[in-house]
Amino acid sequence: MSTTEVTTGPRQGLRGGKLAGLVAICALAITFDGYDLVVFGTTVSRIMAEWGINPAQAGLVGSYALIGMMIGALTVGTLADRFGRRKILIASVVWFSLWMIVAALAPSLGLFALARFMCGLGLGGCMPSATAMVVEYAPKGRGNLVYVIMQSGFAVGGILAAGLALAILPVASWRVMYLIGAAPLIIVVLPALKFLPESLDYLVSRGKSAAASALAAKLDVDVPQPRTAAKRGTPVDLFRHGLLPATLLFWAAAFCALLLVYGLNTWLPEIMRKQGYPMGSALTFLLLFNLGSIIGSLIAGWAADRFGSKPVIAISFTLAVISAVALSLRPDMWLLWVLVAIGGQGAIGTQNLINPFVTSYYPAPMRGTGIGWALGIGRLGAILGPIIGGAVLASSLGSGWNFYIFAIVAVVGLVAVVLVPKRKPHPLDYAE
Repeated sequence: MSTTEVTTGPRQGLRGGKLAGLVAICALAITFDGYDLVVFGTTVSRIMAEWGINPAQAGLVGSYALIGMMIGALTVGTLADRFGRRKILIASVVWFSLWMIVAALAPSLGLFALARFMCGLGLGGCMPSATAMVVEYAPKGRGNLVYVIMQSGFAVGGILAAGLALAILPVASWRVMYLIGAAPLIIVVLPALKFLPESLDYLVSRGKSAAASALAAKLDVDVPQPRTAAKRGTPVDLFRHGLLPATLLFWAAAFCALLLVYGLNTWLPEIMRKQGYPMGSALTFLLLFNLGSIIGSLIAGWAADRFGSKPVIAISFTLAVISAVALSLRPDMWLLWVLVAIGGQGAIGTQNLINPFVTSYYPAPMRGTGIGWALGIGRLGAILGPIIGGAVLASSLGSGWNFYIFAIVAVVGLVAVVLVPKRKPHPLDYAE
């Protein structure tokens, strides 16, 4: 484990079926976060045609969900530390699923954009809660690997959206794709209500020692023991006791990674179409982009547990730079496939690694707040990604300029991660 990571919470973590169940529920929730992202990219051509808008306008519409995600991450992540991560995770899933139905039935572009924004509020609260839960309950020394297994659900959602688009869009309305996005009401919420445990860190920080002891006995884990002064963190604590530099650098890294994720997942099919590939091939690139992130994340998660998060994230950002520059050169098809897959790791896989790094860096009582604000500020990058991609495609610049911009962004993210300082003891740390 990296010297910058601090393990708190139940010392031995969940194991066996209990761990698998928690990871599976959180992964399913994250799957539809990924589905929601990619579904707009797969349907954007149909949406532009139906409502008569250009790529720049479509990029703005695509950003509305991301603005909602930013607000959701900033507010709901903090609420999870206050009211319970289990409750907030379930409520977030219900919220975004209902608004996916509204988006599917929207009779106008304005209502569709509003539904996407409202959907984003729930999606923004989903990831910080799921991240904090999985990092807390992962076995010691395996936090990164367990997390990226869960977070691979994001890329699975992207693959699901691209695969369904290939099957559905030739024969049915694009609206069907958004109706599918309401499936979590059944396949996530019901299992979560029955099997998902509350956070022990949350229970201890709120002084609910009896509930924490009962849950720990049921899960067969230790109860984390707080210091006398340890209560719960607030957003102000992200800047106190030496955390200011790391907090700002985490925000910068998340900004860059999410700009890459949302910019490429939204516009990669259109960029490849501009370069002369048919729509079917363009959607295949989207599949490879997300598949590459799954394979790469599993390898990188194992490496991060073995060698530390910081060097592995730095390598992942470097892969994004190499991939973006090489893709701008329009290589042969076989190399193009490989580069797109590497780009998936450099974008999605990098963010997958940043999340547990950020979460484990902060003291347990403020983990939800820490990752929530990192993702919230990072969503500014997510908002800009579709806007920049759409603006470049609508301009007289060549499509290769998207790749140049993404390469520069990856370099900035690389520098931010390298500069993250060593973690020092904090007053809100649990006693080891």
